[in-house]
Amino acid sequence: MKKLSRCPWTGEDPLMIEYHDTEWGVPLHDDTRIYEFIVLEGMQAGLSWATILRKRENFRAAFKGFDPEIVAEFTREDIKRLLSDAGIIRNRLKIEAAISNARAFLKVQREFGSFDSYMWEFVGGKPIRHGRRQVSEIPATSPESDRFSRDLKRRGFKFVGSTIVYAHMQATGMVNDHLVSCYRYG
Repeated sequence: MKKLSRCPWTGEDPLMIEYHDTEWGVPLHDDTRIYEFIVLEGMQAGLSWATILRKRENFRAAFKGFDPEIVAEFTREDIKRLLSDAGIIRNRLKIEAAISNARAFLKVQREFGSFDSYMWEFVGGKPIRHGRRQVSEIPATSPESDRFSRDLKRRGFKFVGSTIVYAHMQATGMVNDHLVSCYRYG
């Protein structure tokens, strides 16, 4: 049986392979899952994505299924609870950002009807499809992620620098950065 050709960043890690094969680069239009990626990408800053994926189910439990309406109401007690939860990243600034980002997320939903509608405007409503041949060709940012990041910051979001936003765009399929040799490229 022939082995599938994948983007090399997955390595041999089954969790990374599953994520690559089923989620990364797939256009996402579900606001709750979009908020989940905003939280997870922010939590990932300075860490590996594999670390975040291994803790993902713990994050889902700790952040109440990533329901932004619930997270927006988190209190100091919730912050204390999260800071003592060894199953997630216990960084106060990142936890507080996840909560304040839920509030900003809800404002965007009210303004645009959905976060999805707002987010996809930055790529003209359809994925940007690159034709990259090597991982070294994939940038850390783009003009679109720069604009998206600036607008998110203007709206009060935290942990949304252009590099984090570009990773979010890749994760949610706004950008297709699968290598042309990868079976998922098409």
